[in-house]
Amino acid sequence: MLESRIRHTGLRSRVVTAEEAQQWIQDGMTIGVSGFTKSGDAKAVLQALVNRVRETGEQLSINLYSGASLGETDALLAMHHVVARRLPYQSDSVLRKQINLGGVGYTDQHLSHTAELIRSGYLGEIDLAIIEATCITEDGGIVPTTSVGNSPIFVEKAKRVIVEINETIPEAFEGVHDIYQPESRPNRSPIPITQVRDRIGTTYIPCDPDKIVGIVFTRLQDTPSNIVEPDAETERMAGYILDFLSHEVRYGRLPQNLAPLQSGVGSVSNAVLSGLATAPFENLEIYTEVMQDAVFELFDAGKVSFASACSFSLSKRMVERVTSSISQYKDKMILRPQEISNHPEVVRRLGVIAMNTALEVDIYGNVNSTHVSGTRMMNGIGGSGDFARNAGLTIFVTKSVAKDGRISSVVPFVTHVDHTEHDVDVLVTEQGIADLRGLTPRERAKAIIQNLAHPCYRDELLDYFKRASARGGHTPHLLEEALSWHQRFAETGDMRKAQPQLVHEHAL
Repeated sequence: MLESRIRHTGLRSRVVTAEEAQQWIQDGMTIGVSGFTKSGDAKAVLQALVNRVRETGEQLSINLYSGASLGETDALLAMHHVVARRLPYQSDSVLRKQINLGGVGYTDQHLSHTAELIRSGYLGEIDLAIIEATCITEDGGIVPTTSVGNSPIFVEKAKRVIVEINETIPEAFEGVHDIYQPESRPNRSPIPITQVRDRIGTTYIPCDPDKIVGIVFTRLQDTPSNIVEPDAETERMAGYILDFLSHEVRYGRLPQNLAPLQSGVGSVSNAVLSGLATAPFENLEIYTEVMQDAVFELFDAGKVSFASACSFSLSKRMVERVTSSISQYKDKMILRPQEISNHPEVVRRLGVIAMNTALEVDIYGNVNSTHVSGTRMMNGIGGSGDFARNAGLTIFVTKSVAKDGRISSVVPFVTHVDHTEHDVDVLVTEQGIADLRGLTPRERAKAIIQNLAHPCYRDELLDYFKRASARGGHTPHLLEEALSWHQRFAETGDMRKAQPQLVHEHAL
């Protein structure tokens, strides 16, 4: 095991326990760790750090940078107040609560931006990188596991590196990855990807062996993704999208195999991909940031010929299946750094079809992906913005209502804008689909209200739009009412207007 997992003979003497390795972490450090959507994340050393804090009562906090969300480690670190600053993405409820209380400084970033900011020095020095690996090559190169994320830039810029070799990941994972880092700016050369399957880098993360101060063997597994089964409304939305794509093919705006597909993590995106198994499309390609269960189901169905991503996000069942049979998928996929999987240059060149989830949309097509009621962070913008602005076709999905109808997801004006109306082509709810391409603001408003809003909110939205239009303007609004629905919800717990008889009974 030692010889095959650490092929650089000079590094074999640097094997330590997680408890020994965590001692290199000191208060105030900035640490870059592997991990993206709970896959391939550094686990053993950070969990040993939590044990140290718990047992000693030591007051210690770090700046923690990653690719995206970590597994259970995010919650453990948050519970013990170990994180002072976190970026660029998270999805843990414990950490989220601390962020919204102001206890953790959170920088929500486009996922393609983090590596550039680190490369340019804007985020300061990386004191230590902790990277999960399959093995270490003869030259000291680090072969990642189930994600790449921001690991290459962390390794390049860190003063010291700890490698966690995960023995549960088969050595056959070597060869899955394609590690390419752009040159420094200005006068950077183009990224030489013109097809989804192009390999342009190495199968490992280059690393100066002298940087590696410790190697930890671990058997801690990735936290499985919680795949939410499609319900009737989710399946209806997926159906609208598949019908729309068929329509685009019939009119010659898309080829028979569509264009490379990107989908964010979520039940609707997974349902759309699953629906492709019986749709009349063949030889599909995926260019995305995360491969969910449905991608491997499409591999098995012979529908997808190739997929490029930077991470897996798989259920426990699918993790076991893919891990045990990785050799049969290796020639069909690539895992890249997230600055490449999400790079605007490549997304634009390939003409990607991007499908992502919204919290709310407004009548002109602006999308809020991150903030509940405009103030409380959910997870973060993730990669949706990287794809939305640059894709050949951008689709956002959301159910028309939430909280048993007390919240409308279609509102006069969103409380937080992550994606402007200029970046949104198509919106979908279980009520219908609205193709916004080429429409004026007033035309978009009519299409969104008529096709997407829930019936219990549709008349009030139309009334708002008509009264705003009477005042004139290119994008009509009633400023005194634009956020009144959210204010009504804050005061009453319901965006719907109270029925007159209920108001009367309450008054009595």
